Amino acid sequence: MKILVTGGAGYIGSITVRRLLAKNHEVVVYDNLSTGHKVAIPEGAKFVFGDIRDGALLGRVMKDEKIEAVIHFAAKLIVPESLEQPLEYYDVNVMGGLRAIEAAKNQKVKAFIFSSTAAVYGNPPPGPVFEKTPIAPLNPYGASKAMVEQILLDFNQAHGFPFVALRYFNVAGAALDLLAGSRSESATHLIKVAAAVACGKRASMSIFGTDYPTKDGTGVRDYIHVEDLAEAHIQALDYLLGGGSSEIMNCGYGHGFSVKEVLSAMEKVSGKKIPVKEEPRRGGDAAEIVADPQRLKKLTGWKPANDDLSVICKSAYEWEKNL
Repeated sequence: MKILVTGGAGYIGSITVRRLLAKNHEVVVYDNLSTGHKVAIPEGAKFVFGDIRDGALLGRVMKDEKIEAVIHFAAKLIVPESLEQPLEYYDVNVMGGLRAIEAAKNQKVKAFIFSSTAAVYGNPPPGPVFEKTPIAPLNPYGASKAMVEQILLDFNQAHGFPFVALRYFNVAGAALDLLAGSRSESATHLIKVAAAVACGKRASMSIFGTDYPTKDGTGVRDYIHVEDLAEAHIQALDYLLGGGSSEIMNCGYGHGFSVKEVLSAMEKVSGKKIPVKEEPRRGGDAAEIVADPQRLKKLTGWKPANDDLSVICKSAYEWEKNL
């Protein structure tokens, strides 16, 4: 099958492209390299340089390449930055999503997989988060993703547009063969930053908030290994191609770890002490978000292979050490 992967030069996108190629799909990567890296694009994938908001170019690429399915990663995704640059986030994420959906509809693609986020839930009630949990995003990043989900729902209602939106929880780690991982030097994700500190690339790191109503006062998140997340995209694609209905699905493991527990795990796998500074809470951060992933598992047959915090931390550390 011929698949277009927008944002395929990025962290999650490039690892998903690797898996698609391994399953003998033809892949076209569409990316403007604003945060992605050309070196991350696996050999065997075709690369097209382009902005996700360029609907005319997207349409030509889908038509000329005879694209049959789209996996849409391209977006801006840093929560604190979204609070500072809300219009940029709505422009890239919402307008970019609209252009990708429009081009895919015109090309009559068989499946559209959308990279969404658990940030749409905001600060949900205690306990597992279900897809039916009301959405109430706390920041423009989460709000922009929720808007694209609504566009997909409306397109599906009007035109039978086939999609799955995967609401990611906290993605972390690197490919277990250490040939792919996060290359961002300005990353804000906890495990990536902790790995950088453990490697000596950063002197210390901050814990934002130690007074949350959680087991140790620090925020609790559901961390999912990037290879399991990549596989979820492929399972979702197969599900749609097999006649599955359009769905929104949570993508996490169903249990969480606090910031302090993650740092302890990183110290254990690296053998290094991680200096930390305790800072006030950041705006837009929730106390605890843990997925209920049963819909994804039931509908697609997804079975995570790396549900182990030490595996996640070790792969992130080893990747960072060799980067």
